[in-house]
Amino acid sequence: MIDEIKITTQGEYSCLQVHLQPRASRNEISGVVEQGLKIRLTAPPVDDRANRQLVDFLAETLDLPRRDVVLLHGQKSRSKTVGFKSIDRDELARRLHNILYN
Repeated sequence: MIDEIKITTQGEYSCLQVHLQPRASRNEISGVVEQGLKIRLTAPPVDDRANRQLVDFLAETLDLPRRDVVLLHGQKSRSKTVGFKSIDRDELARRLHNILYN
């Protein structure tokens, strides 16, 4: 499954595509879709709440400081590009593998 996820580099960021489902019953990574992660969050897509919760959720899940997780593209879309500072592509792939398979 991790081989299906495309991790790219944009400047100082390791980047990951995310398909976000807001107003879910719980916060979770629910799978892989279109070379990215499908993430379900409880926050509604109103007043940027879902975007903020996405950044918080990924920072906590990947054990990164919140300041190192940035929403690069897709602020008003369900398809988003998230950038991770202070972590390279290989380490990001390793952490995602551990989350998805353990």
